[in-house]
Amino acid sequence: MSNLSRWDPVRDMLSLRRTMDRLLGGETFDEEFNRSLNWNLPLDVSENQEEYIVKASLPGVNPDDLDISVDGNTLTIRAEVKADEEKKGETYHLRERRYGVFSRSITLPSTVKADAIEASYDNGVLTLKLPKTEEVKPRKIQIGSGQGKKQVIEGNSRS
Repeated sequence: MSNLSRWDPVRDMLSLRRTMDRLLGGETFDEEFNRSLNWNLPLDVSENQEEYIVKASLPGVNPDDLDISVDGNTLTIRAEVKADEEKKGETYHLRERRYGVFSRSITLPSTVKADAIEASYDNGVLTLKLPKTEEVKPRKIQIGSGQGKKQVIEGNSRS
């Protein structure tokens, strides 16, 4: 049975470049590429009536190396993954794990109560609960009719 693998032109280009770097000596291109790479930080963002819930996959990240900030309705998650120390006499045959500083910012549909945000980190998944401000929560508005009866209309204050 043969194995199928998806063609990745970037991987093939980096493999060729690594080979050339080994032949010519010096720092490899992919080491520099990994330092400046804007990592794709996978997120799930959902909401209910009370809050936005953000889940981020951050395997191998120490919670002490996370920096989470909210400015208006922009959430920024910044993290650092430290490289393992290279041991003298040790030669890598493959090195794909990423390291360095990376961040991701997203714009939420509305502002949140920054002082009430809850964060937890379990098994490499960061979970943030961002409570909505009162002006964006759905509310019921009663309307009086010309006949003295009141009707209730449910609405959301967001446009």
